[in-house]
Order: sequence, then C-alpha cells, then structure tokens
Amino acid sequence: MNAPTATGRIEIDATPHAVYDLVSDPGKLSRLAEEYAGYRWVGALQGPAVGARFRGRNQRGFRRWSTLSTITDADAGCRFGFEVTSVGGLPVARWQYDFEPVGDGCVVVESMWERRPTWFKVATSTVTGVWDREQTNTANIAATLSRLKRAAEASR
Repeated sequence: MNAPTATGRIEIDATPHAVYDLVSDPGKLSRLAEEYAGYRWVGALQGPAVGARFRGRNQRGFRRWSTLSTITDADAGCRFGFEVTSVGGLPVARWQYDFEPVGDGCVVVESMWERRPTWFKVATSTVTGVWDREQTNTANIAATLSRLKRAAEASR
C-alpha cells in the first residue's frame, strides 16, 4: 500500500486493547472525531468485524453528508480499518488505526488514504466545504488523537 494521504501518531498511557475498543466502536469514535458525527449499522453483521458495514453521518459546520463504511481490518489491539464509499459505491477513503505496545501503554497511528477519483473531488469538496482534504485531515487526525488520548487515559 502506498503512503497515507494524512497521518498522525500519539503515545497513550493505556493498553492497545483499551484504545482499540474506543476506535472500533463507531458510536465511541463519533464522540472523538472531527467530522464524523454518528452512525447506524447496515446489514446483519454488526460490531467490529471484517465485513460489517455502517452508515456514517458527517458534518462540518452547517454542511452534512453521509457515507457507507465497510470494516476491512478488525484485529483487536493491533489494527482497525475501514473503507469509505459515497453515492453509488464511489470510493472516498480508507481509514486505519494501528496500535503498538510501548511499556504499559501504546502508540496509536491514525492514517487516511484518499480514494476519490479526481473528478469526484470537486463534487465532494462542494458538499463538505473542504478543498484541501490532505491538510484538513491532517489537522482532524491530530484533534481526534488528542481526544482519544484523553478518553483512554481518563478511563484508566
């Protein structure tokens, strides 16, 4: 896989499994992330399992949009990842969280790979209000990781 479009890392004083539980639950993740605001499961498979799908509600200011995510990686304490699509199954992005044990805690790396075709970027930028997705997601990842650290360490 090529280099991520946006990425960030943080050291957290909590076990990889404890932090994994926060990011692999779409409801908990929605309280930590910048643009992601909520979800509902789609289909019979529900929970952090490969193949499970959830409809994400996203917002940035007054702008709102939804996406469909399919979980691709669900290795507790190691990796959680999902592919995001839009209308008609058009690819949007891949999001991934990797966990590495360090002492009594862990390092978490959040990464995003842009998947939108070039022509689709204009349409989605108009909907989301974001024209520089790499810069915006780099800032969003930093904010999400900071909230994740606070939440994980507060529950210790």
